[in-house]
Amino acid sequence: MPAFVRFTVTSIRMSRVLLLYGGRSAEHEVSCTSAVAVREALIGAGHQVIAVGIAKDGSWHLGDQTRSPLIAEGRPATITVPNGVLRVGDDEIGFDVVFPVLHGPYGEDGTIQGLFDMIGVPYAGCGVLPSAVAMEKDIAKQLFKAAGIDTAAWEVVRRSEFDDPDAVVARVVDALGLPVFVKPAELGSSVGVSKAESEDELRFGIKDALRYGDKVIVEESIKGREIEVAVLEGPRVSQPGEIVLEADWYDYDAKYRDEASRFIAPAELTSPDVLEVQELAARAFSLLECRGLARVDFLFEERGRGFLINEVNTMPGFTPISGFPKMWMASGMSYAELCDELVQLALRSD
Repeated sequence: MPAFVRFTVTSIRMSRVLLLYGGRSAEHEVSCTSAVAVREALIGAGHQVIAVGIAKDGSWHLGDQTRSPLIAEGRPATITVPNGVLRVGDDEIGFDVVFPVLHGPYGEDGTIQGLFDMIGVPYAGCGVLPSAVAMEKDIAKQLFKAAGIDTAAWEVVRRSEFDDPDAVVARVVDALGLPVFVKPAELGSSVGVSKAESEDELRFGIKDALRYGDKVIVEESIKGREIEVAVLEGPRVSQPGEIVLEADWYDYDAKYRDEASRFIAPAELTSPDVLEVQELAARAFSLLECRGLARVDFLFEERGRGFLINEVNTMPGFTPISGFPKMWMASGMSYAELCDELVQLALRSD
């Protein structure tokens, strides 16, 4: 069984934390917002923070920490390979550990984690393999299915086959019916995701999702509750949370702009259901060989198949309205303690 305890966290080391935010992905703005809260929490826990923003063109900049949200502008910054020195102009800035509040490609997919591994710098969160696998929704779902963790039925559409859209749409509808959800295979925060209730909407949704990569997954539509579990290394699991929707589904606006949708932690579940979803979350965390943290998302068919895993997020949102910190707060861990714990885990793994 996964471990669940109420936390009393005591820092073992105050550190100079390189907070990376922004990034080249379509989730750039989400990262800039998350980074503000993480910065404040780390300072509150006693750490020194060096904020470096990665612009959409890939350039690095020493950030102005008075901005909210943070922006990826300022003096140019570089990290040298192979010695891992942070340079801003002629200055060298020392740091002990990296906290990469980066979402999506080039931040959450194992690429920047590989850079840190090459230069021997400890960092918060998952390593290269789990980051890459969790980000690739099709591969992750194949692993879940092989391990006996139920997930929604899905079809894969590749750019190379979409030169015949009608044939693709016919195949998908034949396999899954309508409505369905269309998602870029390697993106998060509901960027590029759409619900298709007709063949025309499906055709448009696939075309739109292909703007974000060469591979799209189309999933069956499930009528169920949206349940999440936050996991820390161990694995240690939080009280589950639930997204209560006012919108038709949890799109980008519902996550970050529309205050009508709510996140409740702990979720109103029976004790057996709580234990089941916690165990499934811990299994998924271990299956992908995660470390540090992850948020595991489920759809819950109460009178059907039960819990269906949706995805594993290896760097979940850290905005003030994000579910990951809320679930740990409901489990007895403050926001500052959570951010500090991630730093300490990174330093212990070094």
